[in-house]
Amino acid sequence: MLRLLLLLLLLLLLKMMMIMSMTKVMMMMMMMMMMMMMMMMRMRMMMRMMMMRMMMMILTHQKYLRFTHTV
Repeated sequence: MLRLLLLLLLLLLLKMMMIMSMTKVMMMMMMMMMMMMMMMMRMRMMMRMMMMRMMMMILTHQKYLRFTHTV
């Protein structure tokens, strides 16, 4: 069941990539990860790892955005 959901989410992401810009895709990915975290609420350790990764991704993306804006 969970795997099916993940596959669907991935397909959605691919479709979005075709249509939208990179920033919107990134936002979509964040949303997907949040949903995944909700699914993984039971696995506390996994949850923490995902949170850390999310924070890293957001931070790096913000830096990238600022860089592109300055250019």
